[in-house]
Amino acid sequence: MILALRALGVGDLATAVPALRALRAAHPDRELVLAAPGWLAPLVDLVGGVDRLVPTDGLGRPDPALRTPRVAVNLHGRGPESHRMLTATRPGRLLAYASPEAGHHDGPGWRDDEHEVDRWCRLLGWYGIPADRTDLELRRPPPGGAPGGLTVLHPGSKIPAKRWPSGRFAALARELAARGHRVVLTGSPDERVTAQRIADAAGLPADAVLAGRTDLGRLAALVAYARLVVSGDTGVAHLATGYRTPSVVLFGPVPPALWGPPADRPRHRALWAGAGDWPWWDGVGSHPTLAGIGVDDVVTAVDEVERAVRGSGAVAA
Repeated sequence: MILALRALGVGDLATAVPALRALRAAHPDRELVLAAPGWLAPLVDLVGGVDRLVPTDGLGRPDPALRTPRVAVNLHGRGPESHRMLTATRPGRLLAYASPEAGHHDGPGWRDDEHEVDRWCRLLGWYGIPADRTDLELRRPPPGGAPGGLTVLHPGSKIPAKRWPSGRFAALARELAARGHRVVLTGSPDERVTAQRIADAAGLPADAVLAGRTDLGRLAALVAYARLVVSGDTGVAHLATGYRTPSVVLFGPVPPALWGPPADRPRHRALWAGAGDWPWWDGVGSHPTLAGIGVDDVVTAVDEVERAVRGSGAVAA
Protein backbone atom coordinates (compact mmCIF):
# COMPACT_ATOMS: atom_id res chain seq x y z
CA MET A 1 0.00 0.00 0.00
CA ILE A 2 1.10 3.55 -0.82
CA LEU A 3 -0.48 5.98 1.62
CA ALA A 4 -0.88 9.70 0.87
CA LEU A 5 -2.15 12.13 3.50
CA ARG A 6 -4.08 15.23 2.37
CA ALA A 7 -6.75 15.77 5.04
CA LEU A 8 -7.81 19.21 3.85
CA GLY A 9 -10.35 20.77 1.43
CA VAL A 10 -11.33 20.99 -2.24
CA GLY A 11 -8.59 23.36 -3.39
CA ASP A 12 -5.98 21.45 -1.41
CA LEU A 13 -6.93 18.19 -3.11
CA ALA A 14 -7.01 19.80 -6.54
CA THR A 15 -3.52 21.24 -6.14
CA ALA A 16 -2.22 17.81 -5.12
CA VAL A 17 -3.48 16.12 -8.31
CA PRO A 18 -0.07 16.16 -10.10
CA ALA A 19 1.58 14.60 -7.04
CA LEU A 20 -1.08 11.91 -6.72
CA ARG A 21 -0.77 11.08 -10.42
CA ALA A 22 3.01 10.88 -10.02
CA LEU A 23 2.62 8.42 -7.13
CA ARG A 24 0.27 6.32 -9.26
CA ALA A 25 2.78 6.23 -12.11
CA ALA A 26 5.68 5.41 -9.79
CA HIS A 27 3.83 2.54 -8.10
CA PRO A 28 1.48 1.10 -10.76
CA ASP A 29 1.15 -2.27 -9.01
CA ARG A 30 0.54 -0.97 -5.50
CA GLU A 31 -2.72 0.13 -3.94
CA LEU A 32 -2.80 3.93 -3.66
CA VAL A 33 -4.73 4.98 -0.57
CA LEU A 34 -5.64 8.58 0.15
CA ALA A 35 -6.31 9.76 3.70
CA ALA A 36 -8.66 12.74 3.31
CA PRO A 37 -12.08 13.94 4.52
CA GLY A 38 -14.85 11.57 3.48
CA TRP A 39 -16.99 14.33 1.98
CA LEU A 40 -14.34 14.74 -0.73
CA ALA A 41 -15.16 11.29 -2.15
CA PRO A 42 -16.91 12.61 -5.30
CA LEU A 43 -13.87 14.71 -6.16
CA VAL A 44 -11.44 11.87 -5.39
CA ASP A 45 -13.29 9.78 -7.97
CA LEU A 46 -12.74 12.57 -10.51
CA VAL A 47 -9.00 12.72 -9.80
CA GLY A 48 -8.55 9.11 -10.91
CA GLY A 49 -5.78 6.72 -9.92
CA VAL A 50 -6.68 6.58 -6.23
CA ASP A 51 -7.75 3.06 -5.31
CA ARG A 52 -9.24 3.80 -1.92
CA LEU A 53 -10.22 6.76 0.23
CA VAL A 54 -9.91 6.38 4.00
CA PRO A 55 -11.98 9.16 5.60
CA THR A 56 -9.65 11.24 7.75
CA ASP A 57 -10.58 14.48 9.48
CA GLY A 58 -7.69 16.32 11.04
CA LEU A 59 -4.44 14.89 12.33
CA GLY A 60 -5.51 12.64 15.17
CA ARG A 61 -4.88 8.94 15.65
CA PRO A 62 -4.70 7.22 12.23
CA ASP A 63 -7.38 4.78 11.15
CA PRO A 64 -6.33 1.12 11.68
CA ALA A 65 -6.91 0.65 7.93
CA LEU A 66 -3.79 2.75 7.33
CA ARG A 67 -1.38 0.48 9.20
CA THR A 68 2.02 -0.54 7.81
CA PRO A 69 2.00 1.04 4.35
CA ARG A 70 5.01 0.30 2.20
CA VAL A 71 5.41 4.05 1.63
CA ALA A 72 3.67 6.93 3.43
CA VAL A 73 3.70 10.35 1.73
CA ASN A 74 2.98 13.57 3.58
CA LEU A 75 1.12 15.81 1.12
CA HIS A 76 -0.55 17.58 4.04
CA GLY A 77 2.01 19.96 5.49
CA ARG A 78 5.46 20.60 6.89
CA GLY A 79 4.92 18.72 10.17
CA PRO A 80 5.42 17.89 12.91
CA GLU A 81 1.81 16.77 13.59
CA SER A 82 1.23 15.32 10.12
CA HIS A 83 4.63 13.58 10.19
CA ARG A 84 3.83 12.01 13.55
CA MET A 85 0.45 10.80 12.34
CA LEU A 86 2.06 9.03 9.38
CA THR A 87 4.91 7.67 11.50
CA ALA A 88 2.27 6.10 13.75
CA THR A 89 1.14 3.96 10.80
CA ARG A 90 4.62 2.34 10.86
CA PRO A 91 5.44 2.85 7.19
CA GLY A 92 8.32 1.15 5.46
CA ARG A 93 9.40 4.60 4.30
CA LEU A 94 8.19 8.15 4.90
CA LEU A 95 8.39 10.73 2.10
CA ALA A 96 8.05 14.16 3.65
CA TYR A 97 9.66 17.53 4.15
CA ALA A 98 12.42 17.61 6.73
CA SER A 99 10.99 18.21 10.20
CA PRO A 100 13.51 18.02 13.04
CA GLU A 101 10.64 18.52 15.52
CA ALA A 102 9.16 15.22 14.32
CA GLY A 103 12.53 13.50 14.16
CA HIS A 104 12.40 13.39 10.35
CA HIS A 105 15.62 14.75 8.86
CA ASP A 106 15.32 13.09 5.47
CA GLY A 107 13.67 15.17 2.77
CA PRO A 108 13.99 18.66 1.30
CA GLY A 109 13.54 21.89 3.22
CA TRP A 110 10.18 23.63 3.30
CA ARG A 111 9.73 26.94 1.43
CA ASP A 112 7.02 29.45 2.32
CA ASP A 113 7.23 31.27 -1.03
CA GLU A 114 6.33 28.28 -3.21
CA HIS A 115 3.19 27.66 -5.23
CA GLU A 116 1.14 24.88 -3.66
CA VAL A 117 1.29 22.71 -6.79
CA ASP A 118 5.06 23.06 -7.05
CA ARG A 119 5.50 22.30 -3.36
CA TRP A 120 4.33 18.70 -3.69
CA CYS A 121 5.91 18.13 -7.09
CA ARG A 122 9.27 19.25 -5.65
CA LEU A 123 8.86 16.95 -2.66
CA LEU A 124 8.38 13.90 -4.85
CA GLY A 125 11.13 15.00 -7.24
CA TRP A 126 13.57 15.09 -4.31
CA TYR A 127 12.82 11.39 -3.78
CA GLY A 128 13.27 10.57 -7.46
CA ILE A 129 9.58 10.58 -8.44
CA PRO A 130 8.99 12.99 -11.34
CA ALA A 131 5.72 14.93 -11.28
CA ASP A 132 4.22 17.11 -14.00
CA ARG A 133 2.92 20.35 -12.45
CA THR A 134 0.66 20.92 -15.48
CA ASP A 135 -1.21 17.64 -14.96
CA LEU A 136 -4.15 19.32 -13.22
CA GLU A 137 -7.09 18.09 -15.28
CA LEU A 138 -10.00 16.41 -13.55
CA ARG A 139 -12.33 13.86 -15.09
CA ARG A 140 -15.57 15.43 -16.27
CA PRO A 141 -18.49 14.07 -14.28
CA PRO A 142 -21.69 13.08 -16.08
CA PRO A 143 -23.84 16.21 -16.43
CA GLY A 144 -26.47 14.53 -14.24
CA GLY A 145 -29.09 17.07 -15.23
CA ALA A 146 -26.81 20.03 -14.50
CA PRO A 147 -27.42 22.68 -17.18
CA GLY A 148 -24.44 23.72 -19.26
CA GLY A 149 -23.30 27.18 -20.22
CA LEU A 150 -24.00 28.86 -16.89
CA THR A 151 -21.93 31.65 -15.43
CA VAL A 152 -21.10 30.58 -11.88
CA LEU A 153 -20.48 33.27 -9.30
CA HIS A 154 -19.17 31.89 -6.00
CA PRO A 155 -19.04 34.77 -3.49
CA GLY A 156 -18.27 32.80 -0.35
CA SER A 157 -15.19 31.57 1.48
CA LYS A 158 -14.55 30.00 4.86
CA ILE A 159 -12.11 32.89 5.44
CA PRO A 160 -13.89 36.28 5.68
CA ALA A 161 -10.80 38.15 4.46
CA LYS A 162 -11.08 36.28 1.14
CA ARG A 163 -14.66 37.42 0.44
CA TRP A 164 -15.07 40.14 -2.16
CA PRO A 165 -17.79 42.60 -1.02
CA SER A 166 -21.26 41.20 -1.74
CA GLY A 167 -22.40 44.52 -3.20
CA ARG A 168 -19.75 44.20 -5.89
CA PHE A 169 -20.82 40.65 -6.65
CA ALA A 170 -24.37 41.99 -7.08
CA ALA A 171 -23.17 44.69 -9.48
CA LEU A 172 -21.15 42.12 -11.41
CA ALA A 173 -24.09 39.72 -11.60
CA ARG A 174 -26.34 42.50 -12.88
CA GLU A 175 -23.81 43.49 -15.55
CA LEU A 176 -23.20 39.93 -16.74
CA ALA A 177 -26.92 39.14 -16.83
CA ALA A 178 -27.47 42.25 -18.96
CA ARG A 179 -24.88 40.87 -21.37
CA GLY A 180 -26.77 37.60 -21.75
CA HIS A 181 -25.01 35.43 -19.16
CA ARG A 182 -27.17 32.92 -17.29
CA VAL A 183 -25.85 33.73 -13.82
CA VAL A 184 -26.13 31.37 -10.85
CA LEU A 185 -24.79 31.79 -7.32
CA THR A 186 -23.18 28.84 -5.53
CA GLY A 187 -21.98 28.34 -1.99
CA SER A 188 -22.44 26.41 1.21
CA PRO A 189 -25.72 26.28 3.18
CA ASP A 190 -24.28 28.91 5.53
CA GLU A 191 -23.74 31.20 2.54
CA ARG A 192 -27.27 30.92 1.17
CA VAL A 193 -28.49 34.13 2.84
CA THR A 194 -25.62 36.10 1.30
CA ALA A 195 -26.25 34.53 -2.12
CA GLN A 196 -29.95 35.38 -1.90
CA ARG A 197 -29.14 38.98 -0.96
CA ILE A 198 -26.84 39.26 -3.99
CA ALA A 199 -29.47 37.74 -6.27
CA ASP A 200 -32.13 40.15 -5.01
CA ALA A 201 -29.87 43.16 -5.51
CA ALA A 202 -28.95 41.99 -9.01
CA GLY A 203 -32.52 41.22 -10.02
CA LEU A 204 -31.83 37.54 -10.61
CA PRO A 205 -34.63 34.96 -10.48
CA ALA A 206 -35.07 32.79 -7.39
CA ASP A 207 -33.76 29.67 -9.15
CA ALA A 208 -30.40 31.40 -9.70
CA VAL A 209 -29.53 30.81 -6.05
CA LEU A 210 -27.90 27.37 -5.83
CA ALA A 211 -26.00 27.98 -2.60
CA GLY A 212 -26.75 25.17 -0.19
CA ARG A 213 -28.49 23.14 -2.89
CA THR A 214 -25.55 21.35 -4.49
CA ASP A 215 -23.39 18.58 -3.15
CA LEU A 216 -19.75 18.42 -4.21
CA GLY A 217 -20.45 16.17 -7.19
CA ARG A 218 -23.13 18.47 -8.59
CA LEU A 219 -20.98 21.54 -7.96
CA ALA A 220 -18.16 19.91 -9.92
CA ALA A 221 -20.58 19.23 -12.79
CA LEU A 222 -21.79 22.83 -12.78
CA VAL A 223 -18.22 24.10 -13.02
CA ALA A 224 -17.19 21.49 -15.59
CA TYR A 225 -19.92 22.55 -18.01
CA ALA A 226 -20.00 26.26 -17.16
CA ARG A 227 -19.41 29.16 -19.49
CA LEU A 228 -17.48 31.08 -16.83
CA VAL A 229 -16.58 31.00 -13.14
CA VAL A 230 -15.89 34.05 -10.98
CA SER A 231 -14.85 33.37 -7.41
CA GLY A 232 -12.49 34.23 -4.64
CA ASP A 233 -9.41 32.20 -3.80
CA THR A 234 -11.29 29.05 -2.85
CA GLY A 235 -11.95 25.48 -3.98
CA VAL A 236 -14.30 26.38 -6.84
CA ALA A 237 -11.45 28.28 -8.53
CA HIS A 238 -9.36 25.10 -8.57
CA LEU A 239 -12.25 23.13 -10.03
CA ALA A 240 -12.36 25.66 -12.87
CA THR A 241 -8.64 25.13 -13.46
CA GLY A 242 -9.11 21.36 -13.42
CA TYR A 243 -11.81 21.59 -16.09
CA ARG A 244 -10.21 24.41 -18.09
CA THR A 245 -13.40 26.39 -17.55
CA PRO A 246 -12.78 30.11 -18.17
CA SER A 247 -12.37 31.78 -14.80
CA VAL A 248 -11.59 35.01 -13.00
CA VAL A 249 -10.20 34.50 -9.50
CA LEU A 250 -10.09 37.32 -6.96
CA PHE A 251 -7.18 37.16 -4.54
CA GLY A 252 -6.84 38.85 -1.17
CA PRO A 253 -4.35 38.18 1.63
CA VAL A 254 -2.67 35.29 -0.21
CA PRO A 255 -1.11 36.25 -3.58
CA PRO A 256 -1.85 34.26 -6.76
CA ALA A 257 1.82 33.33 -6.98
CA LEU A 258 1.13 30.84 -4.17
CA TRP A 259 -2.34 29.51 -5.04
CA GLY A 260 -3.34 30.94 -8.42
CA PRO A 261 -4.21 29.21 -11.69
CA PRO A 262 -1.36 28.51 -14.13
CA ALA A 263 -0.10 31.86 -15.41
CA ASP A 264 0.35 30.48 -18.95
CA ARG A 265 -3.35 29.68 -19.42
CA PRO A 266 -5.06 32.80 -20.80
CA ARG A 267 -8.54 31.43 -20.10
CA HIS A 268 -7.85 31.90 -16.38
CA ARG A 269 -7.21 35.33 -14.89
CA ALA A 270 -6.04 36.01 -11.36
CA LEU A 271 -6.75 39.51 -10.01
CA TRP A 272 -4.86 40.90 -7.04
CA ALA A 273 -4.42 44.49 -5.95
CA GLY A 274 -0.85 43.78 -4.90
CA ALA A 275 1.21 44.08 -1.75
CA GLY A 276 1.44 47.87 -1.64
CA ASP A 277 1.07 50.20 1.31
CA TRP A 278 -2.51 49.54 2.33
CA PRO A 279 -4.34 51.47 5.03
CA TRP A 280 -4.67 49.91 8.45
CA TRP A 281 -7.10 47.01 8.44
CA ASP A 282 -9.10 45.92 11.49
CA GLY A 283 -9.44 42.33 10.27
CA VAL A 284 -13.16 42.69 9.52
CA GLY A 285 -14.51 42.12 6.03
CA SER A 286 -12.55 41.85 2.80
CA HIS A 287 -8.79 42.17 2.98
CA PRO A 288 -7.56 45.47 1.46
CA THR A 289 -5.79 43.64 -1.37
CA LEU A 290 -9.16 42.15 -2.31
CA ALA A 291 -11.25 45.24 -1.65
CA GLY A 292 -8.91 47.07 -4.03
CA ILE A 293 -10.37 45.10 -6.96
CA GLY A 294 -13.24 46.97 -8.62
CA VAL A 295 -16.22 45.67 -10.57
CA ASP A 296 -14.80 47.19 -13.75
CA ASP A 297 -11.57 45.25 -13.20
CA VAL A 298 -13.51 41.99 -13.08
CA VAL A 299 -15.64 42.84 -16.12
CA THR A 300 -12.46 43.60 -18.08
CA ALA A 301 -10.95 40.28 -16.99
CA VAL A 302 -14.14 38.45 -18.04
CA ASP A 303 -13.84 40.02 -21.49
CA GLU A 304 -10.20 38.93 -21.68
CA VAL A 305 -10.80 35.29 -20.81
CA GLU A 306 -13.76 35.06 -23.18
CA ARG A 307 -11.65 36.53 -25.99
CA ALA A 308 -8.95 33.97 -25.17
CA VAL A 309 -11.47 31.15 -25.54
CA ARG A 310 -12.72 32.50 -28.87
CA GLY A 311 -9.15 33.05 -30.07
CA SER A 312 -8.18 29.48 -29.27
CA GLY A 313 -11.06 28.11 -31.32
CA ALA A 314 -12.31 26.24 -28.27
CA VAL A 315 -15.92 26.25 -27.23
CA ALA A 316 -16.63 26.92 -23.58
CA ALA A 317 -18.80 24.26 -21.98
